[in-house]
Amino acid sequence: MSLYAYNSPSAWAQVLGYGGLLPFVGLALGVWFLAPGQQAQAAQTLLAYSASILSFLGAIHWGLTMRNPSGPSTGRLVWGVLPSLMAWLALLLSAPVGLLLIAILLWACFATDRAVYPRMGLRAWLPMRLLLTGVASACCIASALRWTGVAA
Repeated sequence: MSLYAYNSPSAWAQVLGYGGLLPFVGLALGVWFLAPGQQAQAAQTLLAYSASILSFLGAIHWGLTMRNPSGPSTGRLVWGVLPSLMAWLALLLSAPVGLLLIAILLWACFATDRAVYPRMGLRAWLPMRLLLTGVASACCIASALRWTGVAA
């Protein structure tokens, strides 16, 4: 069996991956449609959830390195901690600015994965990653724009 025998997302991976969009969509809707006092809580909760997802995306690269410790790994290990550090920074900012930073970072993670996954035999994961990144970042951007308008 190849080191990367599971090179495309299983049904469970798809269910869990797409299911992970529910908080993004639900909280973004909350930022738009809840009462003003609850909008702030929804925006802050979306920021926290987004930061945890960003950390997860970085950690994938540690997992890839652990599966293939003999390959070049220093760059993947360094990259693997950067999303967590940037997510932490985003949590220290106002919700609109933090959400915009997270949206940018989600695309940076996708760009990195788009370069790394094919070399690791994981190209088949990229369509799912693209959709997840698009929806998650759109929710962050829409919430940041709405919250900026509400808070003004």
